[in-house]
Amino acid sequence: MDNAIYTSLTRQSGLWAEMRAVANNVANAATTGYRAEGVMYSEWVAALGEHPSLSMAATRVRETSFAQGALTQTGGPFDLAIEGDGFFLVQAPGGVRLTRAGHFTPNQNGDLVTPEGYPVLDPGGAPIFVPPGEIGIAADGTISADGQPVGQVGLVQPLDPLGLRREDGVRFDAPGGWAPAEGGRILQGFLEEANTDPVREIARMIEVSRAYELGQSLIDREDERIRSAIRDLTR
Repeated sequence: MDNAIYTSLTRQSGLWAEMRAVANNVANAATTGYRAEGVMYSEWVAALGEHPSLSMAATRVRETSFAQGALTQTGGPFDLAIEGDGFFLVQAPGGVRLTRAGHFTPNQNGDLVTPEGYPVLDPGGAPIFVPPGEIGIAADGTISADGQPVGQVGLVQPLDPLGLRREDGVRFDAPGGWAPAEGGRILQGFLEEANTDPVREIARMIEVSRAYELGQSLIDREDERIRSAIRDLTR
């Protein structure tokens, strides 16, 4: 295959990966605590002996934006948002995960859980029991029932932010561990919206789509040029 087609195909592959990321961002624009995703391009250069080297693009790295999302007041006593740095801890089937999605509620046993039923954890990694009564949650996560402290919502920061593994749009695995968050505070009665900009994402989707179409046209023209050359040589 001609080098021009190789190069164009790597570009098309990268654009396709970027289109998937943009489409996912648009689809989750209304998902509480969703973190926008993008891709990072890298260059791979192959030596071709006496000929000029061949440069190709690759998108092997997924990039997550941890910018602050807008905060919406709900008034729900168990709706929690983080202002600043930090994550909540939840016990997912695969282990402890970090999240910014704070739409919680007590289950039938009184344990604070996510909409999927995953337990919310305290700073020590234990489930949080919420007794009946008037519930207040302070900025440091301390839970009070009728004015008496009964527990604390964990607020942590990963020790290796670049090592976070995206499990889905709202939960992350932190294999490097975590520590108490500094500079973040919890707001009761609020939820953090997705940190995506739908207008910008749709504009980017149009740009990527046009770039993909141009790349496909280049491949089609190059393929026709090679076919024509072969026909001329075999006459």
